[in-house]
Amino acid sequence: MSALPNFRSPAVLLDHARHTMRFYHPRAIDPAGGLYHYFRDDGTVYDTRHRHLVSSTRFVVTYALAYRHFHDPAYLEGARHAVRFLRDVHRAPAGGGYAWLLDGRDVVDGTQHAYGLAFVLLAYAHATMAGLEETRAWIGETFDLMEERFWDAQSGLYADEASQDWSVLSGYRGQNANMHACEALQAAFQATGERRYLERAYTVAYNITQRQAARCGGLIWEHYNDQWQPDWRFNFDDPENLFRPWGYQPGHFTEWAKLLLQLEARASGVLEHDLSWLLPTAERLFRVALEQGWDADNGGLCYSLAPDLTVCDPHKYFWVQAESAAAAAMLAQRTGNADYWDWYQRLWAYSWAHFVDHEYGAWFRILDRENRKLSDEKSPAGKVDYHTMGACYDILAALAKADHA
Repeated sequence: MSALPNFRSPAVLLDHARHTMRFYHPRAIDPAGGLYHYFRDDGTVYDTRHRHLVSSTRFVVTYALAYRHFHDPAYLEGARHAVRFLRDVHRAPAGGGYAWLLDGRDVVDGTQHAYGLAFVLLAYAHATMAGLEETRAWIGETFDLMEERFWDAQSGLYADEASQDWSVLSGYRGQNANMHACEALQAAFQATGERRYLERAYTVAYNITQRQAARCGGLIWEHYNDQWQPDWRFNFDDPENLFRPWGYQPGHFTEWAKLLLQLEARASGVLEHDLSWLLPTAERLFRVALEQGWDADNGGLCYSLAPDLTVCDPHKYFWVQAESAAAAAMLAQRTGNADYWDWYQRLWAYSWAHFVDHEYGAWFRILDRENRKLSDEKSPAGKVDYHTMGACYDILAALAKADHA
C-alpha cells in the first residue's frame, strides 16, 4: 500500500466520508420506498425485502450529515426518502411505537426497543438539523414516547424492551440503549436548543458511567436485571450477539468517552451540574479500552473483554476502530496530550490497511484476529457505515476546535 494519507487533514477526512457515502448512494435507494439494507462487498444487494429499524433510522442520519457537509441536494432528498419510510411504514398507525423488523411492509418483529427509539430520536434530530422542518415536532413526540414507555424515574435510566402492544415490559436492562439515548438526546438538544434533552442526557450519562460503573469494577458492564444490578451471565453463550454481546466492550468504552466529551462541551455554561467527572471518566474508559483490548500482534481493538479484562472475543469490528479513533482525536484536542494523537494515528493506520475497502468503498464489517474477513457481507442490517462516516465528522469538529484553540 502507498504512503498513508494525513489523517489530521480535513480534506482527507471529507474525501473518505464522501467515498464511503458513494458506496450507498444511490444504490441504496429503493424507488418503492425506503432503502435497501443488505450489501455485499461489491455493493450487490442480497436481500431486497427486509428492513431493520436500526438501518432505517441510521440512513436518515448518514444522508442528513452528508447533506450538511457536502451540500448535494440528492443527499437531502435521500434523507427525506428515508424519513418517509420510517414515518409511514415502521411507525405504528396509532403512533404506538416502531416496528423492529419488516418484510416489505409487513411486520416480522414488532418488539419495542428503547435502542430503536433512541435511533428514531437521533434520526429526527439530524433530519431537522439538515433542514427538514417537518421532523422538528417528531423530536418531542419521540422523546415523550420514550419517557412514557421506557423511562424509569427511580433508576434514572431507560428500560430496554417491551412487547409490540406495550403490555409486557422485559426485565432485562442494558447500558447500550442508554448510551445511544445519550447520543440522541444531545442531538435533540442541538436541533432544538431545548435544555430538557441535555438534562436527560446528563442524567443518563452520570447513572451509567458513575453509579452503574461503581457496581462493576469502575467500568461499564453491558447487562443488568430490573433492579439495575449487573447480570454477569447474560448472553454468556452468545458472545457475538449483535446488540447485546457478553462482556465488557472496549468499543463502548471509547464511544462513551466521546459522548462524555461532547456532553461536557454542550453542558458548559448551560447546565448547573458538576461537570468535573466527565473528562477523567472519558480518559479512564479510553485508557482501559486500549490497554486491555489492543491486539499487539495483529493490530486493532478486539471486540470483548471478560470480567477479569482478558480478551474473550478477539474479532475486530469496524465500528470499534472508528469510534475509538474519534475518541482519540477528541481527547487529544481536549487535553493537549500527544499520546492520544499517537493512538489516533495507530487506529487509522490499522483501519486503512485492513477495514477500508479502497476499491468499492465503505468498511468491511468484521475481521478475525488475524484480520481476515469472515464473509463478503459488507453491510448487513444495522451497519450503513453510520459509525465510520460519523467518526470522520466528529474528528473534523475536534480538528476545528484545535485550530481555534
